[in-house]
Amino acid sequence: MARSDVAAIIPAYQAAATVGAVVEGARGMCARVIVVDDGSADATGAAAAAAGAEVVRHAANAGKGAAIQTGLRTLAADGIARALTLDADGQHFPSEMPVLLAASDATPRAIVVGVRRKEGQPIARANKLGNWVADRFLRLIAGRPIPDTQSGFRIYPVAATLALGATGLRYEYETEILLRAARAGVPVLGVPIRVYYPPIAERVSHYRPWRDTLRVIGIVVRLLARG
Repeated sequence: MARSDVAAIIPAYQAAATVGAVVEGARGMCARVIVVDDGSADATGAAAAAAGAEVVRHAANAGKGAAIQTGLRTLAADGIARALTLDADGQHFPSEMPVLLAASDATPRAIVVGVRRKEGQPIARANKLGNWVADRFLRLIAGRPIPDTQSGFRIYPVAATLALGATGLRYEYETEILLRAARAGVPVLGVPIRVYYPPIAERVSHYRPWRDTLRVIGIVVRLLARG
């Protein structure tokens, strides 16, 4: 039976071809699924609604972090305690959701991160570099390992996450929130998950390795400067 105590948030941009299947998979575990259509020019919102999602739309593209924050604020207003986020491109298997939910049920205060098993997966070299920089850099700053800083498959305690005050609007948000959590004493747990990467030539990604990695570094530097 789908759960009502945890809602799904799917940030989506130009994802009309894949978002419907993602919504259908998420609805198997979560009674409420919110798709934040981040200013898409295609039929992302219509496809999500047809699959049974509640659609919240940004008038213009604001970034993945902005979309996640919109989803979290929507759930907070309705008193939902936890949010499960997953990407709209089909990378995350809904069958892995129980793994995250079990960890969150055991430690409801924690941010639970799905740590992607990448062995044998076709990942572009530049993306590997961006993930490596983010993970290693955050480990040095936080003083302890931070699990898969760029994984979008997570469970957030809604109120505690919003209280951290993260300001990143794009991909840096997911790294920033983990660093803020580590510094604030909010538990961060990593659990291994399977993921799907299509062949590199077929994959549509809005992540820009160099630009977005620099955004990650910039927001970390700003946090450090504030002490």
